[in-house]
Amino acid sequence: MKKFSFAALLSGALFGLGLAMSGMTDPRRVLGFLDVFGEFDPTLAFVLGGAVATTTLLFRFVLRRGSPVLADTFQLSNLKHVDARLLGGAALFGIGWGIAGYCPGPALAGLGIGSTEALWFVPAMLAGILLHRLVNRA
Repeated sequence: MKKFSFAALLSGALFGLGLAMSGMTDPRRVLGFLDVFGEFDPTLAFVLGGAVATTTLLFRFVLRRGSPVLADTFQLSNLKHVDARLLGGAALFGIGWGIAGYCPGPALAGLGIGSTEALWFVPAMLAGILLHRLVNRA
């Protein structure tokens, strides 16, 4: 378990560093990317494109291993259909991303660099997670 926790911490720190270095912890940059009819900033497209290209190239090689390095099996979704909950969740996520300029990863990385926006966003995000759990428990 210690190896798994350390690997998770290291992976999260590397991800956060990448977000900070690429400027994705700045909500103004994200909002600039979403403002296609205003002051459009295409830099997020390069970050997203790099992530998609890396995943596309390397995912099949990772799955050939048979199992992850620090776990017994891969945890892959077996869902094959799009339903109302998925569409609603995606829409809500997109609306929140467009309003705040943050999604969970950059928001947490933003906390690490002292972003004022992240100090407001993260508690609201945690409240939303708690509300979701309370509603789905009933």
